[in-house]
Amino acid sequence: MTFQEFITLHTATAGQMHDLTEHVQEIVTRSGIRTGVAHVFNIGSTAGIGTIEYEPGLIEDLPRELSRLFPPGRHYAHEQTWHDGNGHSHLQATLLGPETTVPVREARLALGTWQQIFHVELDVKPRTREVVVTVIGG
Repeated sequence: MTFQEFITLHTATAGQMHDLTEHVQEIVTRSGIRTGVAHVFNIGSTAGIGTIEYEPGLIEDLPRELSRLFPPGRHYAHEQTWHDGNGHSHLQATLLGPETTVPVREARLALGTWQQIFHVELDVKPRTREVVVTVIGG
């Protein structure tokens, strides 16, 4: 059986993070699937999805360290082509990836105590994001 819903997010700034765990769990519950997987995917090339301990320190650390790895600037070839200021955003998003998959066990996300599903905005302007949650199983 397959079940799919969307989560809509409104972001304001680069580095803004959202905890999606409760939303994804609600979708798993509505799906009726007891054993399987929940696949969470961001539509777009300048945001990331993953798991983290969603706490204030890491919410600050992750975007800061991504910006240290790929700092904003005009030296990216992407900037030479598009002049849109987000070459670093694409590289940060590529590093993180647009998706994660979490096992579903007894109709619950099989996450650790300190593990939550997050979305991070990496683009340089406010965005409306669509996150697709697909639950597969039985």
